[in-house]
Amino acid sequence: MTDTPKILLADHLKTLKLPTFLREYEKLGRQCATEGLDHVQFLARLVELELIDRERRMVERRIKAAKFPATKSLDSFDFKAIPKLNKMQVLELAPSEWIDRRENVIALGPSGTGKTHVALGLGLAACQKGLSVSFITAAALVSELMEARDERRLLRLQKQLTAVKLPIIDELGFVPLSKTGAELLFEVISQRYERGSTRITSNLPFDECETFGTERLTGALLDRLTHHVNILEMNGDSYQLGQSRARKAVAPT
Repeated sequence: MTDTPKILLADHLKTLKLPTFLREYEKLGRQCATEGLDHVQFLARLVELELIDRERRMVERRIKAAKFPATKSLDSFDFKAIPKLNKMQVLELAPSEWIDRRENVIALGPSGTGKTHVALGLGLAACQKGLSVSFITAAALVSELMEARDERRLLRLQKQLTAVKLPIIDELGFVPLSKTGAELLFEVISQRYERGSTRITSNLPFDECETFGTERLTGALLDRLTHHVNILEMNGDSYQLGQSRARKAVAPT
């Protein structure tokens, strides 16, 4: 009989989806009793723990939904390896206010200069700010769009892409696109024009973007991407190669 209230409480907390309450209330109750805190202070601490844990779980869900190939933060990026990159500009983007302003961010530079790392860092920061993020390469996105078109679910996929606060399109320009693929990608970017932000990495300067199909389509695509844009110039030696050399230098022999 003495266990009945605890069993009922556990059942109610599970029903209310308050796992932190259930896990912490006994330990916290003893702690508050030792400190001489009243029931209001006890509940305030318990609610705070629940809110903190709930936010942590929500961030974890957003990170999982983003489908990052790896979880990387800006803290782990070696800005000294890419001296031409404006570190202050990148750090000013971290609070994600540019997403609220519906601006785009484009990182340009050759392969291996850390463009994807910075994109992942800004994506992680956006997840931590409570924003939905998706990560995909340009080639994979075009493939999904063409498959959705063939299966007559293109409109649904386009709506899903439009609903994401920050889509990150990686490696734009690495793989030549077919005319149809370029048109489908253009449609996605056009639907976000002045309605939402887009984060893009590319190894091609704007004047060499021949992979987007016709000159007319390329011009229209770049016009929409660069209207409200923050450009990160990431030219330099291979960041990845430098990181590999650094790891080997400190590795025990």
